[in-house]
Amino acid sequence: MKVDEIKLLYAYNDWCDARILAACAGVRPEQYAAPNSYGCGGLRATMVHILDNIWQQRITLQGYYKEPLANEAAYDATELHEDAFPTFAALRDRWLTEQREMWAYIEILTEETLNGMIRYVIPGALRERVVWHILLDVTYHAMQHRSEAAMLLTSYGQSPGDFDFIMFLTERAS
Repeated sequence: MKVDEIKLLYAYNDWCDARILAACAGVRPEQYAAPNSYGCGGLRATMVHILDNIWQQRITLQGYYKEPLANEAAYDATELHEDAFPTFAALRDRWLTEQREMWAYIEILTEETLNGMIRYVIPGALRERVVWHILLDVTYHAMQHRSEAAMLLTSYGQSPGDFDFIMFLTERAS
């Protein structure tokens, strides 16, 4: 994988995020917060789940989990929860912060780092992955759950529209 390819993928991911966030901005607060059996338990729950994954993977890539933790309960402090985002504005602000933080990480990547291995600890396991595999998974994971959020948003009359990569490239070129 090449750094320019990851940058293109993350530019596309951000374009998709912008579409879903714009649609979320159009729903009523009670729709945003309503529990639901679809997705991860509603619109807010699904969006927080996406954000949590982005954050978790970024801090993993930055070495937060390099050393085993003596107390695995400390991992509870590194999970985002719905109650931290009572309003869509709170979620959007954190989302934009995470985008900036991820780009700060991506901007310093070298081909060697991107294609290298990272070792990290999760509760009960030591993992080893290629860096770009983690970065790719972040975008695929987000796309899955953005699709679930899009279904909910469409049912609320706020469709985010299409997420076609070709549409992104066309808009980017113009």
